[in-house]
Amino acid sequence: MTGLRDRSFLVTGAASGIGLATAWHLADAGAARLVLADTDAATLARVDLGCTIDLLPGDVREERFWDEAAAVLAGINGAVVNAGVAGAGAIETLAFDEWRRILSVNLDGAFLTLRAAMRALAGRSGAIVTVASAAGVKAEAGVSAYGASKAGLIQLTRVAAKEGAATGIRVNAIAPAGVETPVWDAVPMFADRAAAIGRDAAFAELAAMATPLGRYAKPAEIAAQIAFLLSDAAATITGSVLVSDGGYTL
Repeated sequence: MTGLRDRSFLVTGAASGIGLATAWHLADAGAARLVLADTDAATLARVDLGCTIDLLPGDVREERFWDEAAAVLAGINGAVVNAGVAGAGAIETLAFDEWRRILSVNLDGAFLTLRAAMRALAGRSGAIVTVASAAGVKAEAGVSAYGASKAGLIQLTRVAAKEGAATGIRVNAIAPAGVETPVWDAVPMFADRAAAIGRDAAFAELAAMATPLGRYAKPAEIAAQIAFLLSDAAATITGSVLVSDGGYTL
């Protein structure tokens, strides 16, 4: 895919799930260098993609982390703002600490990542993709903090696209619904069902209830869509939200 080979990209949340799948996709597409960030330093250190890798173990919510990473980010051609956490709870019972935990990663951390990437691209063209969620588009009970954080990220993406357009920086969001990532393993309902019938069957059961297409996405599929938005094939696309949800938001 044009616009990926011999280029350099930042990917956050790169130790697993969509982030790791995206790193693999970019490496396979010929990326020259990948800067991988994640809080899981041990897992991050084991990532081997066959291209030049710079590791940034740390917390995307920390402004100092990004200040210290500025030299490593010099010369990047794009970024994938992917680090995030999930959570659930009705508004009336949700603890403020839980609200802040989710917003601090999904929105504060995304802002700091986006700012760092745009500073690294200053005066040059480039492409950035933020990983939002269908929860930021469609309201569902019980996901107030997560949904609000992803809706905020979508609007932040649009503003960044408008600000970056003058120098050729494109900024788009992808909004997946169900994706078969390790985050589900921490959900008691899914973990119990997976133990009873197997992980693949549990995903199939969930997807049949939630999506018209009857399936969840694989991380590699979302990675390919992110790569498209980063590539020259999407050269006229900016400020857009690619909803990749199997029809969930219909």
